[in-house]
Amino acid sequence: MPWFEYDDGKKVEVDEDGFIQNPEEWNKELAIELAKTEGVEEMTEDHWKVANYLRDYYLEFGIAPMIRKLCKQTGFTLKQIYELYPSGPAKGGCKVAGLPKPTGCV
Repeated sequence: MPWFEYDDGKKVEVDEDGFIQNPEEWNKELAIELAKTEGVEEMTEDHWKVANYLRDYYLEFGIAPMIRKLCKQTGFTLKQIYELYPSGPAKGGCKVAGLPKPTGCV
């Protein structure tokens, strides 16, 4: 497995698509650096709202939420989520939130 290096030498194991393998290693500094790989140069309050919801849901249920639930709970439309995370809620949002690569429809 490859490694993702950030913050002056810290490393985490990632899969071939850049998703971290151990969600317990996630932290905000890592999220900021992962966001840059998805075209998000600055994590705003709205970015954090989506990322934190995805992460909290995953930690509680062991899976990423369905897109309808994500939109309803965050108050963002799907279009707004794609504006925040251009690669989408599954690829960009889940990666930044430190979730494993989703297998279903987020």
